[in-house]
Parts: sequence; C-alpha cells; structure tokens
Amino acid sequence: MKFLFTILFSFVFIATSFSQTEKQTPHNFQKEIKLTLTANYLLYLPKDYTENEEEFPLVLFLHGAGERGNDLEKVKIHGLPRLVNEGKKFPFIIVSPQCPDLMLWNTDVLSSLLDEIEANCRVDKNRIYLTGLSMGGHGTWSLALTQPNRFAAIAPVCGWADTSKANAIAHLPIWVFHGAKDAVVPVKASEDMVNALKNYGSDVKLTIYPEANHDSWTETYNNEGLYKWLLEHSLDKK
Repeated sequence: MKFLFTILFSFVFIATSFSQTEKQTPHNFQKEIKLTLTANYLLYLPKDYTENEEEFPLVLFLHGAGERGNDLEKVKIHGLPRLVNEGKKFPFIIVSPQCPDLMLWNTDVLSSLLDEIEANCRVDKNRIYLTGLSMGGHGTWSLALTQPNRFAAIAPVCGWADTSKANAIAHLPIWVFHGAKDAVVPVKASEDMVNALKNYGSDVKLTIYPEANHDSWTETYNNEGLYKWLLEHSLDKK
C-alpha cells in the first residue's frame, strides 16, 4: 500500500535596500512550497477483523536501516512482518511502513500514516502500540517523544534516544531490549535512556541479552510475553 503525505514549507523574504553596493546586507526570503512524501507499508488485519464490527488494537512496527528502500519484500526480513510471512497469527492490526533509502524515520509521516489507518480501519485508539528495531528502535523513541499521549505502550529494540527529553514519556509503559555485545548500537544507548527515565519516576523495563550482538530482535519478537505485555496496557486504564 502507498500513503502520500504533504508538507507545506514557508520561507520569509525581507530585503533591505539593494543600493548598498560592495557591502554585505541581511535579507530574508518567503515562499510557500509543497513537499509530498510517499510511504509504502504492509497492512496486516487479524482473521477476526472481517467477521465482526469490533475495534482492534494496532501495533506500528518500524524496521531497521537494512530494510530501507522501495521494495516491501525487504520489510518482511525481520520482526513482525517476518513472523506474519511465516504464518504466525496475531490478534491485532499491524502496520509496517518502509523508510526510503538514506533517510531516518520521519515522525510527521508516521503520525499522518497512523491518522490514515485510524480513519480507514477499525482501530481501538486506546490500544495503539509502537515497536521497532535498530534504526526502528530509534524511530520508536522519537515518535513516542513527539506524541507522548498517543501510544498505550512502546517496545524499542536496540535503538538510541534523546535522553534530554525522557521526562515527556516517563508516564508510558516501556519495555526496552538490547544485546550486551552490540557493536552497532552499544547497549549503553538503551541503558542511558532507561536511567534517564527512572530519574523521572518511570517503571521502565529493560531486558539485556548477555550473549546477543546487534540482533536482539529475533529473540524479542519470538517472545509471546512481549505481545501479552503490550495488550495489557490501554490508555483508558491509566
């Protein structure tokens, strides 16, 4: 599926006299331009979705840097899309967008994509969850920090975060995962964010796999306890 998102940029132009030759004078320019960003994504609907009219929980999954591009088959390499592709059934809607080449996750695009899914699918807005691995773990932290009241729970996997903003999501149920031997994103990235959250009273959970390198996501997403934990949380229970 493809999703289009338009951003309007404004620039301001204020000019002083151009008559001041041989001098550097300050100027400012204003013009509105339109930028349309495209997001391809995989959409998984539970088996029960077509059998009744109830609303369903939703999990937004963000892949890592290696799955960027314009080929949704790459998104199926790891995480939830891989498990679905292998035949696993889930009781929630899964949205798995693909980040374009050479880019990080854009929080405006992700937020607008969620708006689109909410408008067109029967989503329980009290039970929207967020998870991602590596670059997607970073995207998980970033999107949660941008919209701290939208998600019922988040699960970043081997990602990095802006610890200076930890207070914004200290109220959120958070379960963090990382490999102790990760040489791509050192485990300290997760430990620092967890410590920052705890300084604001968060009861954040941290799971470190002692022998894992960068791939801490396979064990994480194979853990049924993760999905049980996510579904225990709802915005209307806080």
